[in-house]
Amino acid sequence: MKRAIFFAIVAAIILIPSAVAYGYERANAADISINIEAADQSQVPTVHIWGNYTGTISDGDLFTIDTSGATVDTTFTLVMSNLDELINYYRFLTMNISIYVQSGTDGWEKMVTAEMLITMENGELNFSLPGNAKYKVTVESGSYHSFSFTRGKSVAIPQFSLTAS
Repeated sequence: MKRAIFFAIVAAIILIPSAVAYGYERANAADISINIEAADQSQVPTVHIWGNYTGTISDGDLFTIDTSGATVDTTFTLVMSNLDELINYYRFLTMNISIYVQSGTDGWEKMVTAEMLITMENGELNFSLPGNAKYKVTVESGSYHSFSFTRGKSVAIPQFSLTAS
């Protein structure tokens, strides 16, 4: 009987702190927050489409990402969400995507990364960003060639979604 009580006390001393530490670690992981916001309409890239024309897409912001609540790297997926519409209006559409990290209160520095292109062929990009910072996802430049279309007809423009995983 004394052995059983002694064993129960030793087991409680060893196991209870482990359970508390495990629960604490899980609570911290749940507190990690990442905020993704679409860019202000005045900041987005612009494109002027003419029928059967090769043109350019201006630079502009797509999203801001705040990973201030995250302590680990996070993977993001940028998707051209209306590909089914775009294929009816363009022979090709390509955009060079860049990531900027906030430096100071209003300054932004371009992150040195390999060139990231999103096209109608690949339709999405995956990239990873460190935590504890603010980022902007931007279009640096782009080009397109549109099919012919009749005057007054509306034309699809690229739309994007961004998710964290």
